[in-house]
Amino acid sequence: MENKEYMIWVKFYMEFATKLLEYKNDRKSLISKLQDAYKSIGLKFPKVDSNDVVTDMDPFTIFGLFNKGIPNINRTSILHSFAKTFSIKGGVPNSFDGIPVLNNLNATFYKFIRDQERGKDIDNLWKLFEAAIAYADYDSFENRESFVKVFDLVKDIKGNLWKLTMGLYWIRPLRFINLDLVNRNFLKQPSNISPACTEIINGFIFSPDGENYLNICDAVIEALKEGTYKYKNLPELSYYVKKVSSVQANTDINNEKVRYWIYSPGPGASKWEEFYRKGIIAINWGKIGDLSQFPSKEDMKVRMQEFYGSDYTYVNAGHAAWQFANDMKPGDVVFAKKGISKIIGRGIITSDYEFNPDRPDDYKNIRRINWTHNGEWLHPGNAHVKMLTDVTSYMDYVHKLNRLFESDTEDEEEEKAISYPTYNVKKFLEEVYMDEDEYYKLRNLIKNKMNVILQGAPGVGKTFAAKRLAYSIIGSKNQDRVMMVQFHQSYSYEDFIMGFRPTESGFELKNGVFYNFCKNAEIDSENPYFFIIDEINRGNLSKIFGELLMLIENDKRGIYLQLLYSNEKFSIPENVYIIGMMNTADRSLAMLDYALRRRFAFYEMKPAFNSNGFRAYRDLINNSKFQRLLDTVETLNAEISSDESLGDGFCIGHSYFCGLSEASDQNLSRIVEYELIPLLKEYWFDEPSKVKDWSYTLRNAIK
Repeated sequence: MENKEYMIWVKFYMEFATKLLEYKNDRKSLISKLQDAYKSIGLKFPKVDSNDVVTDMDPFTIFGLFNKGIPNINRTSILHSFAKTFSIKGGVPNSFDGIPVLNNLNATFYKFIRDQERGKDIDNLWKLFEAAIAYADYDSFENRESFVKVFDLVKDIKGNLWKLTMGLYWIRPLRFINLDLVNRNFLKQPSNISPACTEIINGFIFSPDGENYLNICDAVIEALKEGTYKYKNLPELSYYVKKVSSVQANTDINNEKVRYWIYSPGPGASKWEEFYRKGIIAINWGKIGDLSQFPSKEDMKVRMQEFYGSDYTYVNAGHAAWQFANDMKPGDVVFAKKGISKIIGRGIITSDYEFNPDRPDDYKNIRRINWTHNGEWLHPGNAHVKMLTDVTSYMDYVHKLNRLFESDTEDEEEEKAISYPTYNVKKFLEEVYMDEDEYYKLRNLIKNKMNVILQGAPGVGKTFAAKRLAYSIIGSKNQDRVMMVQFHQSYSYEDFIMGFRPTESGFELKNGVFYNFCKNAEIDSENPYFFIIDEINRGNLSKIFGELLMLIENDKRGIYLQLLYSNEKFSIPENVYIIGMMNTADRSLAMLDYALRRRFAFYEMKPAFNSNGFRAYRDLINNSKFQRLLDTVETLNAEISSDESLGDGFCIGHSYFCGLSEASDQNLSRIVEYELIPLLKEYWFDEPSKVKDWSYTLRNAIK
């Protein structure tokens, strides 16, 4: 291998695992040491329970503390602290290539449940930890038998599935193989490993029992010893797989070599079980024969009318048949759907188009496919109604579909995380017309107060800035950690926190959007989450927040209160930030409740005509009429600001003029006639002469 640095982490991880085993019967002392190690480097100890009091945890979860989605600089700091705390003599690694990491939303090997089952699960995980080290270090029939017995006790703990193999790989990476999704897909290809290993791997849809897991380990290790592969042991294999999959992912997505498809396996997904079992994807229209014989879609449609009747145009059918035979390629990703609301599977095309005249039904047009997922997921919104649709150009939608398969669940596998576009201060300042000093002032305000309201006149870009402020702090456009809602007069506590909703049999207690958001943030406690509320002053805020009014204060985070409709005690996590927006020009709204007002910081967003970013945008447009219009609006704003009945909060914002590719007469006239003049009519409804004068001035500016 070109990179031998893996041996540093292998030795460190193995020594740390051996040290942890000494605390199997003294877990209280172990937890104290772990917490002290985090405190010594200024990091908060991760949340590993439903409250902040850690009473017990298993050794695999301890490894998961630093083998999940955290920056490498934090991981290195943690390991240096652990090395000092536990007297680990081996060198601390600074490279983590080939080490599998957990999804932050599923980073424990037990579940947050307050009963005896969790304690039993943690005990069994310690037993597996001990048995695994014993078997890896001293291979014997007795040790193997002990390992298999306890492995089978814990493999079905909700959420573990293949994740357990990741934990075993961490503690003894030369003996136990990691079977996460990326590794399994790699090992399913005969060219990457011996056919005997491929056959074993392909035999398991769900995670194997202990005996079969060890058989896989044995087969792969033996193949690596005897084969002529670039990788000679399990860590080298893992390093190589990660490197190859990373290169392929970047190339495929950026160059769009991979296409993404939404597909219905028969009406109402009636063919799904057969297609999944046989590893195929198929479409009908078998009566017209081999699709590859047709030179065009039109020829296909003509033949369909001959065999299936001339009452239809077969436009969609012909297009789908042509794409299936000619546009689909091996490596393309297919999402199988049922109706318009459910996704039932995901797979990767493995063959070219085939026509099978021997199939007993009309589905004679097939491709081979590796179905990687089988289950049921709620489709984000409504799916396309067509049998086959190419969705490659809608990458935001594709990412939403992929995210359905990210986390381990009771019924599904772990999928590698989606990478989000990076987003930083520079990108923020390019998109939001705000000077750098103001950006850092706003950023520090929200980080210190935790709750901020962006206020200002319509058109100053409050909503646009709010999301991008969140992204700039997160460091990427991670939509999973940002949620936006809009308040209105009918918005209620039941919508926001929880309440009873009617069902066919009566009423059911349903969680609200803010409750669910906080629960997700609570699990992923090391990363910031942003809850954005548009038109925050349009709702009855005391009614919507209810008893949580106190908990949103920055010094009350983590404090638990009894919820109104349940016996549960609830808190707002420390990593949740709230951004509200309100229009100061909305005269129909009452002032904010004082009790809420004192819990928020207020940041005034003003028109940014003189910001560096907007000046650059203005220069790029380079149009004299556009410049005259802007000068006129700035003069108009001075009069609005000095008007005693209006003031600064009613000034016209810069966003009315943003997003123009060119300042054509038509675009400028549209802004003046349909946006600015109606606004002036509202402002000076009792002074029509002033509206008339300014309307004339605005129109004259663009002549």
